[in-house]
Amino acid sequence: MGRTHALSGALVWMAAVPVISQERLLGDYAVSLSAQQVVAGAVVCAGAAILPDIDHHNGRIANTFGPITKVMCKWIGKLSGGHRMATHSILFAVLIGWAMDALATHVVYAWWACLFMIVGLGLRGVGFDFEGKEPQSALMDCALAGIAVWLMHGLDMSFVGFAITLGCLAHVAGDCLTPRGCPVFWPLQMRVEVPLIPRTDGKVERFVVAPLLTLGVAILAVRSMLGDVATDWLSRTG
Repeated sequence: MGRTHALSGALVWMAAVPVISQERLLGDYAVSLSAQQVVAGAVVCAGAAILPDIDHHNGRIANTFGPITKVMCKWIGKLSGGHRMATHSILFAVLIGWAMDALATHVVYAWWACLFMIVGLGLRGVGFDFEGKEPQSALMDCALAGIAVWLMHGLDMSFVGFAITLGCLAHVAGDCLTPRGCPVFWPLQMRVEVPLIPRTDGKVERFVVAPLLTLGVAILAVRSMLGDVATDWLSRTG
């Protein structure tokens, strides 16, 4: 479900942050992120972890911004071959991350519009909404996403493309753990399926997977904050 996917996106982002900052591993490609960038990346990655469900006419995305996302998801579902088809693949994850990087370079206003949508998905995914109550929920999503994006406008957001690809891959991996799986290597039709979670929105997801993801996000967030405090203290005393 959407909330589980959003939590998985936040978790993989928090886990990736220490890795992408390691100069010994990545050399000149290593990126050191501030606490604000880490939080922004977690929200973006959480939203991207719902993004592959843009092919579902009645999923969390379709209900995020009212009739706009309803119509968009309906047509994307038709063009992609239906739910859990083209958008649930490595190719989609890579292309959507690349597209965001391209927009940042050439069409910055479209980049901010896309970021607004993805941030809205992330906030709705982790529970900042009035689920089942429309139009209140859609209006709240718009307001919260607008505030969040405004707070991000002063940050270096060059990591967004990576965060989006990472979030989409987290979604695909999660769906592969349920019956029916995903066409991970689309356009090849072979589906990858390791059904450790017997039913979507079942007891395993609600009472095992979701709590574990929530705990993991909390632990990694605390670790990240403690790391920032330690770094700041060392810089002051050194």
